[in-house]
Amino acid sequence: MRRIVGPILLSTMLLLSGCATDKRNDSLTHTMIAYANAVRWDGFEAAEQFVDPKIREAHPITDLDRARFKQVQVNDYDDGNGPVPAGENEVRQNVHISLTNVHTQSVRTIVDRQLWRYDPEKNKWWLETGIPNLNQGE
Repeated sequence: MRRIVGPILLSTMLLLSGCATDKRNDSLTHTMIAYANAVRWDGFEAAEQFVDPKIREAHPITDLDRARFKQVQVNDYDDGNGPVPAGENEVRQNVHISLTNVHTQSVRTIVDRQLWRYDPEKNKWWLETGIPNLNQGE
């Protein structure tokens, strides 16, 4: 857990300090930690609440996706250096997610390339890239 929280807090504060409000920084920090915890402990279906509602509506989770989610357990969520600014009200983050297949016990790592957008009216960060693709490397 320390691998997740430390870099997120430090990089968020350093990257966005001075160019964004404390409210926005606090929201980003809280969102990144909550999303990482959702993926790690609650599963990908719980993490869906962080996806922009427009994206969720356009690309809903399928029954096949739900079946794939049940076949894996998240072992590690490594955000590396954390989020980096990608434009006005946007940050990008590359996360390495280690997964174990619960049936075969094989372990693999996928890369989740995330784009987050800030909604200043709602003081909320939304994941624009959706839930990670679990089929990477298969």
